[in-house]
Amino acid sequence: MNFLELLKKPDLIAAHRGDRSQKPENTLSALASSIGKCDFIEIDVQLTKDLVPVIIHDETLNRTSNVSNIQRFKDRTPWIVSDFTLKELQSLDFGSWFNSEYESILTLEKALSFVKENHLFLNVEIKDMSKTFSDEIVVEIIIDMIKKTQTEHLVLLSSFYHHYLPMCKKLSSKIPTAALQLYKHPDNLINYLHTLQVNAYHPEDKIINKKTVSDLREAGFFVNVFTVNKTKRQKKLFEWDVNGVFTDSLV
Repeated sequence: MNFLELLKKPDLIAAHRGDRSQKPENTLSALASSIGKCDFIEIDVQLTKDLVPVIIHDETLNRTSNVSNIQRFKDRTPWIVSDFTLKELQSLDFGSWFNSEYESILTLEKALSFVKENHLFLNVEIKDMSKTFSDEIVVEIIIDMIKKTQTEHLVLLSSFYHHYLPMCKKLSSKIPTAALQLYKHPDNLINYLHTLQVNAYHPEDKIINKKTVSDLREAGFFVNVFTVNKTKRQKKLFEWDVNGVFTDSLV
């Protein structure tokens, strides 16, 4: 089964940044803890200074690492991810902020290898790095890593920065893509999504309604909504024919 076939199943649950209610988000332990609790896992990818794709949500390191406690990095504030090499990031602890366990930064390569070994599906959100790296470099590096690990069938690529999405399709027609959206829908939503060549639309829960879901599904798009932590709301969205929901709390 590939990711597109998975999306045809009803009532899908996606682990938002892994099992982040139990483990530090976007880490290997968060992925491992998700197994058996969800249908697919969502993670965030950014590039290091030396162009290695790593798994972290924030643009800066302060919230999810111990960087502020490391003396040699004191003058590197605000500790932007892309200002650090992979080796420097690997010297940081990405687990103890959440619990007492040390956790190294997760690379995209390791995340992809993990899902391949464990027969899992992975939604990789490409963070907006347009102010730091060219769009071409970002997309090429990520697609190349997916091809290198032979995981094209296990991955869906999404982004709030929609310029990446047609580029992903150009480099790999096998990998499904999704447009993430906050605050309000783009004008002429259906036509807009067609121009992006995406397979799915991932709107914030606050902006979705039954009519929009119906229009999207009728137009052939999969719809996955974020972030939905209440089971009552999840049930309502599934009644509307939403394909999946992203949640912070896995049962």
